[in-house]
Amino acid sequence: MTEKSAQTDAFIEFALETGALTFGDFTTKSGRKTPFFFNAGRFDSGASLRRLAGFYAQTLLDARAAGALSFDMIFGPAYKGIALAAATAMALAERGLDVPYSYNRKESKDHGEGGTLVGAPLAGRVLIIDDVITDGAAKRESVALLRAHGAQPAGVVIMLDRMERIGPDTALSAESAVQAFEKSTGTPVVAITNLDKLLAFLHSGSPLATPLQAQLPAMEAYRKRYGA
Repeated sequence: MTEKSAQTDAFIEFALETGALTFGDFTTKSGRKTPFFFNAGRFDSGASLRRLAGFYAQTLLDARAAGALSFDMIFGPAYKGIALAAATAMALAERGLDVPYSYNRKESKDHGEGGTLVGAPLAGRVLIIDDVITDGAAKRESVALLRAHGAQPAGVVIMLDRMERIGPDTALSAESAVQAFEKSTGTPVVAITNLDKLLAFLHSGSPLATPLQAQLPAMEAYRKRYGA
């Protein structure tokens, strides 16, 4: 097992242990039936947030070393991205890379420092930190915000890429939400893990994977039907 695949498996195990990743019969906001559900809100303690930030930091450091990402600062979109950006900035500093970070409010403040932005001024190559990409609309808003302030979107780092086509079953898109976002914005997306890696984990001999192998038929059927 490579160091990168070991980190991916460790993240999946972490998500299972915290209850962020569960299997069963679920319905997404769009009405699609899915055999698995990922709820980033379950990383809800100081210890779990710190460990999660470590996965973010290592993922983007690996991408940076491989030449896939180059960034000067990080940005957390309101609201989920705020804690993720702050925690990731701390995890990066612990690993020897101290970069500024900022985040936005959804409503402009007309007193104090004012405006919608908090933290370091947006400048240079800015990396967006968030949980997932569903339809890409929220991340496009972040890209537009960065560009409006004269900054360059350097990429987006998320926890899980579901690698699935979007839209109703009668009119599925040709691309996944991530692929469509990358194509329309020219901004790369890096994920800590993705659906293919999750399937590989379920096929592995991990003690946490073995009890879940009964989920494989439903997971593989889902990948075949909706996979991009």
